[in-house]
Amino acid sequence: MPPIADHPLRYELTNELHARPFPTLAAPCTAIYLAVKREQDAAKRDRAADLAHLTSLLDRYGAKHPQPGATHYFGEIGRHRLKWESHTEMVTYTVFSDGVSTRPFDPADFDVFPADWLEKAPGQRMTSAMIRVVPWESREATRGDIDRWFVPESVAMARVLEDAGVVAGDFRIDPAGHLRFSLHVAPGTGQRRIGRIVQRLCEIETYKTMSMLGFARVREMSRQMGETDSRLSRLVGDMTGGSQPAEDTLDGLLEVSAELEALVAQSSFRFGATAAYEQIVHQRIGALRETRFEGRQTFKEFMMRRYDPAMRTVQATKDRLTAMSDRAMRAGDLLRTGVDVERSAQNQALLESMNHRADLQLRLQRTVEGLSVVAISYYAVSLAGYLLYPLVDLLSVSKGMVTATVTLPVVALVWWLVQRIRRKLH
Repeated sequence: MPPIADHPLRYELTNELHARPFPTLAAPCTAIYLAVKREQDAAKRDRAADLAHLTSLLDRYGAKHPQPGATHYFGEIGRHRLKWESHTEMVTYTVFSDGVSTRPFDPADFDVFPADWLEKAPGQRMTSAMIRVVPWESREATRGDIDRWFVPESVAMARVLEDAGVVAGDFRIDPAGHLRFSLHVAPGTGQRRIGRIVQRLCEIETYKTMSMLGFARVREMSRQMGETDSRLSRLVGDMTGGSQPAEDTLDGLLEVSAELEALVAQSSFRFGATAAYEQIVHQRIGALRETRFEGRQTFKEFMMRRYDPAMRTVQATKDRLTAMSDRAMRAGDLLRTGVDVERSAQNQALLESMNHRADLQLRLQRTVEGLSVVAISYYAVSLAGYLLYPLVDLLSVSKGMVTATVTLPVVALVWWLVQRIRRKLH
């Protein structure tokens, strides 16, 4: 019996779950992270250009190329290891190096990405970060490192994964243009666990930054939404006050509705992406399983105070835009109903007027028919008289008698003919 046929995508879909493994890292080490995004229509970008740019970097190190159409890559570039991923709106590069520089967060570490190669990137830098992974020495040493490396009022830090290490970062851009994170690894922590922590830090920073694009979009929209809301309120007021003709108010409502639909169309993708990115940020922070260290704020608390308000603003703006669109639609429906009722009344009055005019026209027609009978009868009697006058002498009667005799039959005949013609026409 032949084996059952596999779905053409069975292996591809299964292997996708294992295609992006966490890196395996040992302390001390350094991770250099870069995310690149197109400024406009990033989701519709030419992904071949991203692969070409990756290939250009690999050629500089003599490394093997990715498969055609690849969405992820992991390989050696010189003495470093490179992890590349293609996402919906961006591509990310993460370079892992053994050991750490003498100078903490040395900008020279970022030189693994050549300057001329960066200039040719098919997009713009969305974020970049340097992660310094060092072994745990003592509580005092860790506290001292964090105090020296980060801005005190912004730093977030926590023990993660049941005391596997202490992570810290202030989410500020340093003078070299990068964000900084540190991981002090507890003794006995496995290399895969270290890799997972570093990967989570990169993802938190990336999706935090990407979700803030929604907040930037909201700030751009705020003025236009305020003006549109004021116009909509005035138009609704005109509906109740009756200060403007209904047709003019309806035209204004249609214009406002069109503007709101345009705003919805322009922002729907960004709002949806922001909600998805926000969820990923909180999920990645939750996966770290934080516990407080030295009484400092955790990553979750940092996001709750400084990040969540921005996300709530985005959600509130989305809800407000939806409410305005619904309000404009309801107002338009009500006004159209009022206009339809008014036009129905006008049509009814017009029909009544037309019926009245038809009655008058019918009366006039009947009057004309009566007059026409008289006129035709007059001419018919005259013609009949002319035909019978030669018999006056023969019959010894006067012309008046002849005329009087034929008048009634002629009138009756003319009336009968007119009625017959009228019945045939109807």
